[in-house]
Amino acid sequence: MIVKKRKKWPWVLSILGIGLIGLLIYGISIYTNFTKTIDEIHEPIDRVVSEKREEPVSFTKQEPFSVLILGVDEREGDKGRSDTMIVLTINPTTKSTKMLSIPRDTYTDIIGKGFSDKINHAYAFGGIEMSMDSVEHLLDLPIDYIVQVNMESFKDIVDAVGGIQLNNPLDFQSGNKKFNKGVISLSGEEALTYIRMRYEDPRGDFGRQDRQKLVVQAILQEGASLNSLLNYKSIFEAIGKNVRTNMDFDEMMDVQKNYKDAIGTVDQLFFEKGHGNKMNGIWYYMMNEDELEQIQNELKEHLEL
Repeated sequence: MIVKKRKKWPWVLSILGIGLIGLLIYGISIYTNFTKTIDEIHEPIDRVVSEKREEPVSFTKQEPFSVLILGVDEREGDKGRSDTMIVLTINPTTKSTKMLSIPRDTYTDIIGKGFSDKINHAYAFGGIEMSMDSVEHLLDLPIDYIVQVNMESFKDIVDAVGGIQLNNPLDFQSGNKKFNKGVISLSGEEALTYIRMRYEDPRGDFGRQDRQKLVVQAILQEGASLNSLLNYKSIFEAIGKNVRTNMDFDEMMDVQKNYKDAIGTVDQLFFEKGHGNKMNGIWYYMMNEDELEQIQNELKEHLEL
């Protein structure tokens, strides 16, 4: 009697098929949760286009555009103030991004209020649109998009990716927490303390801005890891609760498709030549006009204006 051996390939193919179906279902689940999160964070604003542009930016034509990132320190019973203000200009032709941190104590016109004050007060007076208008006036260039991040709950995003590691350039202590120079691991609460400290930093706000960038880069690195992909629901939930933007899903997809090379190269700009001035007992940062004009021109050139 001849016994026929069973072929193994059908079983192997079945296992592969089940695996592929599983990956497909997992991918669809990620996509579904991603689109849901984009719907949650999308918050339209009243204006269609900046007054400093004749028509909206076209992503399909790969036109340079700008983004204002507001890190908002929200408080119970108070609208809060924009603790962090960063302007990005993104140019796909030169494959580069310029990042400018604006000192939050900058004394400037608050557009819509008719007087001058610290620029971070614009958010408390009139929300993201007054912040956009005031930054546009200060830099004399269009702000096309806004991303608002709740700094108090920023720690949720760090915890969602399982904590972060970064190379800390400075020994310092904030509260009961000691941050040693070198590679350190941070939980969400520790990361929030780390980016808020500025009085023990010899570079003040400029040093704090560098630490903010280190934390953001660490989050992106952890977010791209396999463990974070497996924990995508927590990440999307944290983003959905703490981030708002006027950029919609289609625009985000266009940016990912047409601008990803530009986001890889970041040139940091700083205001460093200004000076402090006390008025009525309140400290303000006063811009150096020559430096301000130089940065305005550099950003305008990058936006091809």
